[in-house]
Amino acid sequence: MKNVILTLNAGSSSVKFALFDADANLALEFKGQVDGIGSDARLKIKRADGTVVVERDLDEASTCSPSDALNTILSEVHALAPDAEVQAVGHRIVHGGIHFEGPVLLDDACVQTLSELTPFAPLHQPHNLAGVAAAQAAFPTVPQVGCFDTAFHRSHPWVNDTFALPRELYDKGVRRFGFHGLSYEYISMKLDEIAPHYQDGNVVVAHLGNGASMCAIRDGHSVGSTMGFSALDGLPMGTRCGQLDPGVVLYLMDQMKMSASEIENMLYRESGLKGLSGISNDMRELLTSSDSHAAQALDYFVVRIRREIGAMAAILGGLDAVVFTGGIGENAFQIRERICDDMDWIGMELEETRNRQNAEIISSDRSRVRLFVLPTNEELMIARHVVGMVG
Repeated sequence: MKNVILTLNAGSSSVKFALFDADANLALEFKGQVDGIGSDARLKIKRADGTVVVERDLDEASTCSPSDALNTILSEVHALAPDAEVQAVGHRIVHGGIHFEGPVLLDDACVQTLSELTPFAPLHQPHNLAGVAAAQAAFPTVPQVGCFDTAFHRSHPWVNDTFALPRELYDKGVRRFGFHGLSYEYISMKLDEIAPHYQDGNVVVAHLGNGASMCAIRDGHSVGSTMGFSALDGLPMGTRCGQLDPGVVLYLMDQMKMSASEIENMLYRESGLKGLSGISNDMRELLTSSDSHAAQALDYFVVRIRREIGAMAAILGGLDAVVFTGGIGENAFQIRERICDDMDWIGMELEETRNRQNAEIISSDRSRVRLFVLPTNEELMIARHVVGMVG
């Protein structure tokens, strides 16, 4: 038998998974996902070397819930690795609130507390917890470990954690939580492996993907984040608006008579790059488009990132390194080029060839700020937390 750790990231329309060898320093065995749950579902599984071993459409009846999707995944994994025995399951859970500052073994009391945080993350938390329930049903005697996107940011100074609202709201949990913490934690640890001098300094990590945010890290600890109370704040994203004057929401409610659910749908699903361009939330499509609205959407995306680099540098009191990660950060050299253009005033100077090659270091030799491109690995970070909790 091969002892393995399973990691799950259950969303509204997808379930992502990875399988790690618990006896071989968490070597990746398989990873994949089911997309389009409840509609045009599709399963894709890859080996550690990227070889696709399963890719097929699924009938709606077999993927109408996270539980169904998980059962489909497990059936395929069992066929691929019949000797694998799951020792523990790690779950990505978006919101840990003020209660959880690190990974936790999930029992009924923990799950109940996490379900009470649903109003803080209405589009993520219910699906994360549905994944927990599905895994508990599939592996009733196996430890389940919750790993939180908010936990890494609980080291924020109070001034970077609060809003200028009545004090009692802060005590009730209305504060700047920050998200993408598992990604930032992994990048911080990776930086410590390859360039410890920079990991110990003032670092800005830009997690740029369909969800996008930036984090100011000093000595391996988060001291500031572009995201706040919800996963809407900060940078514009694929379909999310990013930073928004709260007066806009009041106007939409009062003058345009939009309901809370209508506003929620617009801010989470119809805004960002999709809303600005009127074309797509896919960066690849926008980069190849000749439409002027696509160009404007990219302009806004880049300008907001450049603005936040300055803000994060101010929080840190200086800047030693910038790390680009996430699907856009790792692959869209055109966006990195535009972000770093004429940023020598802050010490950032790009080397064009390295950047176009998506090299690990893309800064010029004379750049005062070192610029990195590092692939993130939230699944491995979850697996590490599982090992830390259950051995």
